Amino acid sequence: MDDEPDEAVLEGADSLCRRLGVRLTPQRRRVLAILRASDRPLGAYEILEAMRDGARALAPPTVYRALDFLVEQGLAHKLESLHAFVGCTHPDHPHSSQFLICADCGLVTELENDAIARSLKSAASESGFEPRRPVVELIGTCAACSVKEGPR
Repeated sequence: MDDEPDEAVLEGADSLCRRLGVRLTPQRRRVLAILRASDRPLGAYEILEAMRDGARALAPPTVYRALDFLVEQGLAHKLESLHAFVGCTHPDHPHSSQFLICADCGLVTELENDAIARSLKSAASESGFEPRRPVVELIGTCAACSVKEGPR
């Protein structure tokens, strides 16, 4: 894990939750801090391990409830293909997310491309499909790993 996340990010999350009329409890805030401090997506058990402080063991449902809350409030995203979570890079507004996931190094980059979102919404509408969570995950090779590997 990297250094602690910027306190301003956590204060922004507190502020967002107050505006939404929900509570960012100390435990939820801690899960968010762990996600934001990580340089890669984390599974629930990795978060649980990071939360252990020797005082008492937390139960997995505790972390899952916190993650569900963070996803519902737009503060985190679940990456279905990885069964892992990342902190949202721009939780200040609702958005459809697209993720570029490097299969080689694990780097995840969050995009917010309105053209992709509109195209998916249109395609879903034409087929009578109602999306619940419009998230796109594109798995491939990042630029840094492509340079290391050379031309294909």
